Amino acid sequence: MKIQNLLSLSTFFTTLLLQTQIFFSSSTPFQVPKSNSTKILVLPLKTQKIPNKLPFTHNITLTVSLAVGTPPQNVTMVLDTGSELSWLQCNTTRIDRPVFDPNKSLSYTPVSCSSPTCTTQTQDFSIPASCDSRNLCHAVLSYADASSSEGNLAFDNFTIAGSKFPGTIFGCMDSGYSSNSDEDSKTTGLMGMNRGSLSFISQMGFKKFAYCISGSDFSGILLFGESNFTWLLPLNYTPMIQISTPLPYFNRVAYTVQLEGIKVSEKLLPLPKSVFVPDHTGAGQTMVDSGTQFTFLLGPAYRALRNEFVNRTGNILRVLEDPNFVFEGAFDLCFRVPLNLTGLPKLPSVSLVFRGAEITVSGEQLLYRVPGEVRGNDSVHCFTFGNSDLLAIEAYIIGHHHQQNVWMEFDLERSRIGVAHVRCDLAGQRFGVRH
Repeated sequence: MKIQNLLSLSTFFTTLLLQTQIFFSSSTPFQVPKSNSTKILVLPLKTQKIPNKLPFTHNITLTVSLAVGTPPQNVTMVLDTGSELSWLQCNTTRIDRPVFDPNKSLSYTPVSCSSPTCTTQTQDFSIPASCDSRNLCHAVLSYADASSSEGNLAFDNFTIAGSKFPGTIFGCMDSGYSSNSDEDSKTTGLMGMNRGSLSFISQMGFKKFAYCISGSDFSGILLFGESNFTWLLPLNYTPMIQISTPLPYFNRVAYTVQLEGIKVSEKLLPLPKSVFVPDHTGAGQTMVDSGTQFTFLLGPAYRALRNEFVNRTGNILRVLEDPNFVFEGAFDLCFRVPLNLTGLPKLPSVSLVFRGAEITVSGEQLLYRVPGEVRGNDSVHCFTFGNSDLLAIEAYIIGHHHQQNVWMEFDLERSRIGVAHVRCDLAGQRFGVRH
């Protein structure tokens, strides 16, 4: 699976993991005034359980509620840091999901296929934009889970947390294929948040955005704008990696950082740094993706971590000896945990070491109980680090599950990502966010 052919890795993984849907609700958003900078938009996160119709298929999506058009129509969009173009479902004949009706918006304006927006700003799309029979800019978006979306680029007014962003470019989609119609029935579209020129964050003009997700109930906050507040712990920054030369396996508009090592209980695994450096094709980049649930490591790093974790837990955890069971195709290290056990034993921590920063995963974040999977008197818990090689993905992906209770700041102006371990529920309270 070639990275450059994916508009979004995170869209693929949201079809795989966890049965909770996280919403950025617009019911109580507000602006935090700051005298010496642009305004800050803050939105609370809320959770919603969704049906789990397929065994061992779980979904988590971050969604934001906002308004589009004149007069405004309420929409719910999946927040995707792995995608560029935002889009809305515009096929008003569909009754199986919410839609945006462009015919009811006085400010809706389609993009001509001869405009610079269509000819130059779509250069990072996996499939080049084209002209349709009406001379309008036509886009086809394809995803790794075989889903797709097709329609025209357009301008319209987007309103989020009371602030209007006129002339925002998005895709007004009228056809496509979904691999998860149940989840799609709850959203109107997708909000692209990567570093591409047409992404929502690029068009908004904010130089920073941040989020913080609680580990206990998946609540938290999403913040657009400056986040250097005195009550925050000092952030440790790691630079975003940029490669100007196009490479076949390197996603140039992803949030790419340099992974330099992995620790287990503060012991650095004996891996050469070359294991973590992209090769001449671009394969091996490390991406921070809020849409991917767990973390995926390339073969050599995964095997070293797997072996060390098994050795460290040999006297407290019982490995599931079942070569035919690989959870979601990438998690081949699972354990049998007695059903009557009230909690997990003390586990060795795992730290992801970046250039200038670390993220430490500990406790229950290390193991995920697989719903419905029982062996005798034991439940099945799988290690939350997966093997990229089993999914034919040429990249390291740092997932949302391992970003819980971590303040994640994306500093676009200085091309860096800041992290700090915090209580995200308390951080939300600092902003007056109530759930």
